Amino acid sequence: MGLLQFKDKSENRDVISLFSGAMGLDIGLVKAGLNITIGQDFDAACVATMRTNGHKVIGGDIREIGPADLLEQTGLMPEEPFLVCGGPPCQPFSTAGKRMGINDPRGSLFMDFIRMIDYIRPRFFIMENVKGIMSAPLKHVPIAERDRNDPEQQLGTVLDVILSEFRKLGYKTVYGVLDAVNYGVPQFRERFVLIGSRDNEDIFLPIPTHFQMHQDPAYRWQTLGDSIRDLERSSGECASFSKDRLAFLRLVPEGGNWRDLPMDIKREAMGGAYESGGGKVGFYRRLSYSQPSPTLVTSPVQKATMMCHPTQDRPLSIREYARIQQFPDDWVFMGTSAAKYRQIGNAVPVGLAMALGKAVLSVADQTAAIQTKRFRGTDIHQKLKEAIEIGGSSYAHK
Repeated sequence: MGLLQFKDKSENRDVISLFSGAMGLDIGLVKAGLNITIGQDFDAACVATMRTNGHKVIGGDIREIGPADLLEQTGLMPEEPFLVCGGPPCQPFSTAGKRMGINDPRGSLFMDFIRMIDYIRPRFFIMENVKGIMSAPLKHVPIAERDRNDPEQQLGTVLDVILSEFRKLGYKTVYGVLDAVNYGVPQFRERFVLIGSRDNEDIFLPIPTHFQMHQDPAYRWQTLGDSIRDLERSSGECASFSKDRLAFLRLVPEGGNWRDLPMDIKREAMGGAYESGGGKVGFYRRLSYSQPSPTLVTSPVQKATMMCHPTQDRPLSIREYARIQQFPDDWVFMGTSAAKYRQIGNAVPVGLAMALGKAVLSVADQTAAIQTKRFRGTDIHQKLKEAIEIGGSSYAHK
């Protein structure tokens, strides 16, 4: 099933997608009722994936793409697109690693996203990233070398700059961290989301639709078993664990990790990591059918982030990865096995993307709230609202 088959032409709104990857965000937006006119990515495997699935795409480095050329390929004029969406590469802002932020060459790509917004002037934009962007410093200076009297070391965060730039463009913004599990995705996956409105409309982050506890099963968190159990006998293309790691994994029960290994072999299994701090929950991790999946990573076989099947002695397969991210079963991923895992692992889950699209559409159509003259049970409803906001996200307007 190609992307175009999700379309409902009577309700589509035109969207330009940047840093599109494998198109998880795009598929969700289309399922919400939007129309992706063109995608863009630097990665050759991602470009091949988009084209194979029948989508128009402009490949190459966004720093070398002019917004006028991009618009020309869509047949749209400035201010005509309903939405521009994308997630600039997030490695510099990850909570793991050195977090070089704006000093990392990849970190500057968010400025190219802003450059596109400045020229295209869409009614709305959606920018997503890892949650580390909210605290990523502008200038990476080791703590021991920091000088409180140096103004260049007191520049705030990357997010401060992003919000400032969008204010200069006249966009109202709302942002926060959302967990995909609260939107029907069988996976714990926290993502930073920033939504902007050119026309000062009452934008908001989508309200959670799924909960850990609910009287109706349809509204409870989805589990790994819900999404992949039927693939046990036909897993398809799959990576493999080394012989040594597999020997240890066979001793780990469903839902367990290295802590469940026999005491006398834990040190041998963990090597140098045995003495390191932290919970190390990803070492020799075997998943559980009865819980949502942990956050998918770009490879299921790395020592610190293993994604072992609940009952079989193998990593999650590419098909299982795609199911957890909610790609259609007939969505085709191009490239090597490693490239396919990377594309899927980096994607926005379709369910979360669909919730974002519906939230923006409800603002555009002015259908998000029921207007009442009198609000009964104020205390009760306020407590419910606060519980929903705490469970789904924390966000702020700017």
